Amino acid sequence: MIVVTGAAGFIGSNVVAALNDAGRDDLVLCDRLGQDDRWQNLRKRMFRNFVFPDQLFEFLAKARDVEAVVHMGAISSTTTRDGDAVMRDNFQFSLGLLDVCASRSISLVYASSAATYGDGNQGFTDDLPFSGLRKLRPLNLYGWSKHQFDLVVAERRERGLPLPPRCVGLKFFNVFGPNEYHKGDMMSVVAKNHDLAAAGGEVELFRSHRSDFADGGQRRDFVLVDDVADVVIWALNHGPAFGLLNVGTGHATSFHDLIDALFKAVGREPRIAYVPMPEDLRDRYQYATEAPLGALRNAGYRRAFTPVPEAVARYAGFLGAADRYR
Repeated sequence: MIVVTGAAGFIGSNVVAALNDAGRDDLVLCDRLGQDDRWQNLRKRMFRNFVFPDQLFEFLAKARDVEAVVHMGAISSTTTRDGDAVMRDNFQFSLGLLDVCASRSISLVYASSAATYGDGNQGFTDDLPFSGLRKLRPLNLYGWSKHQFDLVVAERRERGLPLPPRCVGLKFFNVFGPNEYHKGDMMSVVAKNHDLAAAGGEVELFRSHRSDFADGGQRRDFVLVDDVADVVIWALNHGPAFGLLNVGTGHATSFHDLIDALFKAVGREPRIAYVPMPEDLRDRYQYATEAPLGALRNAGYRRAFTPVPEAVARYAGFLGAADRYR
C-alpha cells in the first residue's frame, strides 16, 4: 500500500486522484480535515484507511505492507510567522518519516519547494551536492523549513548514512489547478480571480518595486497540478534512488501574461490594475523563478509539461463548472 500525507490538501488530493486513476486504491491517507471543507477534495476518491498525523508513526510501526510514502503534508503558507509550528510540522515530522522509511525500507517521495532558492542569486539548479545546497538562502519560514530537510537528506546521502531505498525530493514551483479552494489567500492568482475575470471585472496585481521589472512583469514558473501529480507517480515507479529535482515547466511566465490568458479563457477583454505590494512582503518576494529541468530529464522523466495558456484554459473550464472539486 501507499501512504499519502497531506492527502486532503491541494497537491496531495491530486496525487490521490492520479493514483486512483492509475488503478491504485490501496491507499492510506494522512491529514487533518479541519472545518474548511477540504474533505470535498477526497469526496470522489477510494482509500483503505485514514489516519491523523499524530497517529501515523504508530500506524507505520504496525503496518507490514507499506511500500511507499508520498509526503505532501506541510504548513505551506509562505507568509506564516509561527516558527514553532512550522518546525514541528514541516521539519521534525518529515525527519521522523525519513527515519521510519529508512529503517523499514519504505520508499519516500517528498515535497520540497522552489521557495528554498530564495531570491535566485544562487540560481535554480537542482540536485545539488550538500555543499551547493548550503549556499541557498530562503526568504521565508516555509522555504527555510523545506531547505533544512533537504540539507539533512543531502548530508546523509553524502556521508552514507541511512536513507530509504528510494528517496526523491521534488522542488515544486508555482503549482495551480483543481482542489486549492481551501487555501484562502494562498490560492493561485488564477483561482482567486477567475470569477472576477469571468464577470468582466478588474484584476489587481502587485506593482513592481524594482526598476528591472515592469508592473506585472514579475515572473513565475507556473505549472499545472496534473503535471505535478504525474511527476510524483513517475518518481514512485521509475524515479532515481536519490534525487532533489525541480518540477516546473522550465519556462517563466509573467503575472500579466498569466492573467491575460485567464481573460482570454473566459472570453473577456483584459482589465488589470496594479496595486502596491505590502511593505512586509517586499523583502521576502521572489521576482523571478524558472525551473531548469536538466536533472529531471536526465533521471528519465520525458513527458512534456502543459503550456501555461493551455493549462489556464483547462483550469478555467474546471472553475466554471458546477462541481469545482476533482
